[in-house]
Amino acid sequence: MATNILMPALSPTMTEGTLSRWLKKEGEAVRAGDVIAEIETDKATMEVEAVDEGVLGKILVADGTQGVKVNEPIAILVEQGEAVPSGAPAPKPPPAAKPAPVSQTPAQAAKQPEPAPASSARTTAPPAPQAVAPGGNGHDTSEDRIFVSPLARRMAKQSGIDLAALKGSGPNGRIVKVDIEAALQKGGAAAPAPVAAPAPAAARAPTPAPAITAPHKLVPHSSIRKVIARRLTEAKSTIPHFYVSMDVEIDALIKLMNDLNAKSPKEGPGAYLITINDLVIKASAATLRRVPTVNAAWTDDAMVLFDDVDISVAVAIPDGLITPIVRQADQKGLSTISREMKDLAGRARTGKLKPEEFQGGGFSISNMGMFGVTEFSAIINPPQAAILAVAAGQKRPVVKGDSLAIATVMTCTLSVDHRVVDGALGANWLREFRRIVEDPLSLLL
Repeated sequence: MATNILMPALSPTMTEGTLSRWLKKEGEAVRAGDVIAEIETDKATMEVEAVDEGVLGKILVADGTQGVKVNEPIAILVEQGEAVPSGAPAPKPPPAAKPAPVSQTPAQAAKQPEPAPASSARTTAPPAPQAVAPGGNGHDTSEDRIFVSPLARRMAKQSGIDLAALKGSGPNGRIVKVDIEAALQKGGAAAPAPVAAPAPAAARAPTPAPAITAPHKLVPHSSIRKVIARRLTEAKSTIPHFYVSMDVEIDALIKLMNDLNAKSPKEGPGAYLITINDLVIKASAATLRRVPTVNAAWTDDAMVLFDDVDISVAVAIPDGLITPIVRQADQKGLSTISREMKDLAGRARTGKLKPEEFQGGGFSISNMGMFGVTEFSAIINPPQAAILAVAAGQKRPVVKGDSLAIATVMTCTLSVDHRVVDGALGANWLREFRRIVEDPLSLLL
């Protein structure tokens, strides 16, 4: 019996996706568990496995098709020897090939007509901008092309005076306050014109993007980039961020890393190569056990305190950023964390992470030390309440007792959701983190 293969929901936030490519062709046999297609979700590019056996009778959505809705039929699976039903949906045409983006000169850009907004075919194109004389406020009225100070303009508007009938006494004929006062003394006042109430925000037309006239090319947003933009905008605009920074000496941490790596087998399944990032993950997990109220999330009804210490680690990928998770990091040894992190980061960059490997987590780490960044603040990864920004270790002069010495120092900044973590609690967490990093032998216990 013929069955439809539907566009799967591969993450909780996914409503549509891009069918990157089919790995099976029409007429090929399919077994349960076979990988049949790759789909770009709002998080990553993921493989889709067949759940039934049969033959791929018809592909309804071609390679590279964007905006395929969840649960929309993408193919038809039939039994061996069965024909595709005559009433089956017609295949969607493959996406039209877009011409390669080319650089444009300002003259070429100016000659090309503005495309009509996609939201409505009846929307009227915005009027072309008109020149505004210096001193104008940018609105397209006849008064804006008159040299007039902002105060004089406001006085004239309130008094109903026609600015076009006045001669300014200011520099270059600019109309100023004394010119309005003189007009009022001469009886130039009139009944103020009624001012229309501003339209509700929902009814106002969106402000058109400024025209780009410099040579440029357009790079369409990927699904991942759109989701990153939406989530980070929501996080920054809805979460009250609070920041705490502290300098942490890492010479003892570096020595521990070198000593442990020296004991690693050169090759084989037991080999490992621990990095500063692995040690920071372990130190953060240990700190969250000592200060568990930071391992939390905000809801309107209650504070969520997580039982497990699951650390999300930011990994750069070609389309943006993804945060694979080291689960129960406080209970794992450094070599285990190192192997897991290398595996997660490698599969993140190739889009092979499973949903459960990047969804969830109670605390995040963003490490930009490898880029030489000296200090930065990270945006919270909702619904988590905190993220640690780790900068590069640098040789700096420090005071030890009454003497000046040299130490390797990295600046760490903790961004917290102020609804969950108060300033004192954030400072206490960071102080405990520094204590562990500067005396890291406790990480081996």
